[in-house]
Amino acid sequence: MLGSLSDLLWRERDLLESLRYRLEVEHLLLAAGRTELLPVAVREVDDVLALIRTAELARAAEVAAAVTALGLADGASLLDLATAAPAPWDGILLEHRVAFLTLTTEIATVAETNRDFLMASHHATQETLMSLHESVDVYDERGGTSRGMADAHLVDKSL
Repeated sequence: MLGSLSDLLWRERDLLESLRYRLEVEHLLLAAGRTELLPVAVREVDDVLALIRTAELARAAEVAAAVTALGLADGASLLDLATAAPAPWDGILLEHRVAFLTLTTEIATVAETNRDFLMASHHATQETLMSLHESVDVYDERGGTSRGMADAHLVDKSL
């Protein structure tokens, strides 16, 4: 029972490592301005997140069995399981717990950095578009040009 729980925790740790890697790749693409590859990186992050959700369900079932076997209350944490588990499982479960804490902190940091990078890029794009508002010649519905984008349309609405 604790052996199969440990196996599932190893699988989940591998998935979290994969998520951290994919987030790092996403960050490198953002930093390099390689936005054409960003949809692939985002899809890979989403794929790993789906696998993590599936692994979490399997872990929850195994934890419930371990909680029952160790006589713990429902909702017991991994620390509670480690405290109640016999040797060598107590140490193994504590190692898993430390690894999960480290990985989740690292993942949160990279994800926040990526989010900040995207927000900064978004604001820079908005500022650039706003500066174009009065400095670009555009065509009106009669084919004439005018300065600014106040009356400009991306789609010809006169048809």
